[in-house]
Amino acid sequence: MAKYRVAMIDYDYPTLDIVANELAKWDCDLDAKNCANMEEAKALAADADGVICQKLGPVDGDFMDALNKCRVIGRTGIGLDPIDVAAATERGIPVVHVPSYCEDEVADHAMALLLACARKIAVYDRSVKSGTWDFAVGAPIRRLSNCTLGLVGFGKIPRKVHPRAKGFGMTVLAADPFVTQEQVKDFDVEIVPLDELLERSDFISLHCPLVDDTKGFMNAAAFAKMKKSAFLINTARGPLVNEEDLVAALKAGEIAGAALDVRVSEPPEPGSPLNDLDNVILAPHAGYYSVESLEALQILFARYTGQVVCGKKPDGLANPKVLEKVKLE
Repeated sequence: MAKYRVAMIDYDYPTLDIVANELAKWDCDLDAKNCANMEEAKALAADADGVICQKLGPVDGDFMDALNKCRVIGRTGIGLDPIDVAAATERGIPVVHVPSYCEDEVADHAMALLLACARKIAVYDRSVKSGTWDFAVGAPIRRLSNCTLGLVGFGKIPRKVHPRAKGFGMTVLAADPFVTQEQVKDFDVEIVPLDELLERSDFISLHCPLVDDTKGFMNAAAFAKMKKSAFLINTARGPLVNEEDLVAALKAGEIAGAALDVRVSEPPEPGSPLNDLDNVILAPHAGYYSVESLEALQILFARYTGQVVCGKKPDGLANPKVLEKVKLE
């Protein structure tokens, strides 16, 4: 029997062998269950040395106060949406996540959605399958080297989208309040205000975090600033987009189309009006996925959780201020 116990309160992996094997290297047993609610999660995690969550939440102060000896809270991904990180820091609990496991996959996915919009792949697919053989059903199509891509956010993933877009000869703009032109002088990218990006871009790809200031910021006012020929691509977080306003803009022809890998509600409610629009491409939050990324993710969130349980500082520490309250080697 291992020295420590880690409770995993929800998961959607077909097997947890990779997670269990990695935790075993840190003398941790895995106790996993798809809990129906947070009360059930409290019961599972009450005496655990570490807690891992995927989507179930909120992992907030109330939940943390029910934990008797928790040394770490782990998140199985990049985002920290289910976890109240400030509450964890206040209680001296390190929070770990895996910020870099799928950068290439998401960059590839964003570029794939852009290309599908640009070349009207879904339109042509539906047309040919219905018996129509006519290139004009996809008109108009523009040469990509004459188009501009606007990246909202210019962190790690959009910096990988950038060379993919430049490979097609596109002009690239970026809007990021935390990035200056001097900081990205080695990139062939122009840093501009968000409004200017909306006005100039033929394709707009979202890569910013979901915080209070960005929730629903792609709304009617934003769509009104975009070109009527422009496309919106979202591989970041669904709630960045006001979906009601997006549907209205698409139906009114205010923008040309959208490609969404993420949604406000996941899975979305049946009968979403986005399902009925021919100028929309939808995917099931798959941008992160590859065989390699999924394996790396499971190894890393288990490793970082095990490291903290054993008193070591992990690479994926999300709240470094907690080190003022807890010592990690």
